Amino acid sequence: METIRKNNDDYTIDLAIRCKAGSQKAYTELLDSYSQRFYGYFYSLTQNRQVSEDLLSELYLKIFKSISSCDKYKFEAWMFKIASNTYYDYLRKKIRYSNALDEIKQDANCSVLEDSNEVDEKWEILHKALEQLDSGTREMIMLKYFSQMSFKEIAKQRKKPVGTVLSKVHRGIVKLREIINFGKLM
Repeated sequence: METIRKNNDDYTIDLAIRCKAGSQKAYTELLDSYSQRFYGYFYSLTQNRQVSEDLLSELYLKIFKSISSCDKYKFEAWMFKIASNTYYDYLRKKIRYSNALDEIKQDANCSVLEDSNEVDEKWEILHKALEQLDSGTREMIMLKYFSQMSFKEIAKQRKKPVGTVLSKVHRGIVKLREIINFGKLM
């Protein structure tokens, strides 16, 4: 397992070096390598395909513009930090222009109807339960389980101790179980 991770780290460092050098091929490789993870991250937070695609485009533009400032050894964490900031920018814009809570509920209801043929019942229950968590906990769970980041990577990104991240994710999972089990009783 360590060999796989080391090889992945070597690949990421090499990709970062080539992107920083201005290689268009490396940037295309970056898009190919990470687009599914970033799209999944945005979709799990927004539950909206169009918004997720827009956020993904915005993310890659931000990465392209600031690639020269990244540390090649923290490339992946740096990209996820930009993704997180992109999502929070999106939320700030929503709050600025409308009542965010009503819009998020409306968007969630619309996306559930649009995707009802594609998304099974368990997936819908999970996302409705995730919406009930505070945004910080929800994001850490998304980073861990949907974007496959390690607790250490999340801690670095959030500038928090690993123990705090572990605890917050654990409490979030416990809360999700309670929400889901309570929903089954209703």
